[in-house]
Amino acid sequence: MKQIDLTLPSPAENLALDEALLDECEAGGSDEILRFWEPREYFVVVGYANEVATEVNVLACQARGIPIFRRCSGGGTVLQGPGCLNYALILRITEDGPFRGIGVANQFIMRQNRAAIESALRTPHSAIAVRGHTDLAVGDRKFSGNSQRRRKHFLLFHGTFLLNLDLQLVRELLPMPSKQPDYREDRSHENFLANLNMSATRVKEALKQSWNAMEASHPFPEHMVQKLVAQKYSTDEWNRKF
Repeated sequence: MKQIDLTLPSPAENLALDEALLDECEAGGSDEILRFWEPREYFVVVGYANEVATEVNVLACQARGIPIFRRCSGGGTVLQGPGCLNYALILRITEDGPFRGIGVANQFIMRQNRAAIESALRTPHSAIAVRGHTDLAVGDRKFSGNSQRRRKHFLLFHGTFLLNLDLQLVRELLPMPSKQPDYREDRSHENFLANLNMSATRVKEALKQSWNAMEASHPFPEHMVQKLVAQKYSTDEWNRKF
């Protein structure tokens, strides 16, 4: 597996790159990839089917000048910003492999990521838990959420690790989600989320080791990124479609 550590200048470009890497692999232009990026500014990202008016405090975002984007995968709405580490896995689907279905892919990937974080934290095996379908938690406090997008031959599995995010800002910008995992038990954002308080470098090294992603990737598909930004990620037709 190749790895790419690349944060592009804008949120739209960074969201587009995850999809562009999936499309490139699907077209036969690359093999499996592990990508990292770290937001430099605050912005909100809704899941593909989320309704913005329901999942986002739009007026609070407008007052702070915080933009709202939509990603190509499912899952819930998140605040992105300094203190977050994002990753994306582009993985090959085979008929008899661990990524052949949504459920088995979730289980396999979350086991790998759990082992990586346990290694980085140097904690006992029981300290980190997979909760819900694709959350990682310390006890009952979530520090990573993830989602999946599938093509015929490859899938995109991407998510965020909370390292030092301003959790008070999450409460201000995001209402309680319309859907939540049972283990949340209606807890507020600040009582449900947790930061790992760990360096991004340490987490990235652990994930690279876990996924054996030690080879640097080729140049990213810039033309595909710019096309996706222009046609999708910079438009209200996409970002405010629901």
